[in-house]
Amino acid sequence: MGWIFVILAAILETIGVIGLKKFSTSKKPKDLVTFVAGFGSAFYFLYASFEYLQVSIAYAVWIGLGTTAAVIINMLFFGESRSIGRMVAVFVIVIGVSGLKYVS
Repeated sequence: MGWIFVILAAILETIGVIGLKKFSTSKKPKDLVTFVAGFGSAFYFLYASFEYLQVSIAYAVWIGLGTTAAVIINMLFFGESRSIGRMVAVFVIVIGVSGLKYVS
């Protein structure tokens, strides 16, 4: 159950990042709601995962998944650089997160 909460938290963090990106450029109330609700819900599910997982593992996996998703979404939809260096760095994050999950 803990891993489900961490994955939900990462998805909701990604929604919060999209709201943050949009709100930083347009200041629309719906983007502010998306930003606040996404991150607020993400923290709720991350906190819920602590009942099942070590805080250090859950937090690291959440940060890794959220960062990876945010970078990919920003590259695909918001025109950020798609350099080889960035793609390699994202791959390294995924390997690290997978390793943490595997050993826990």
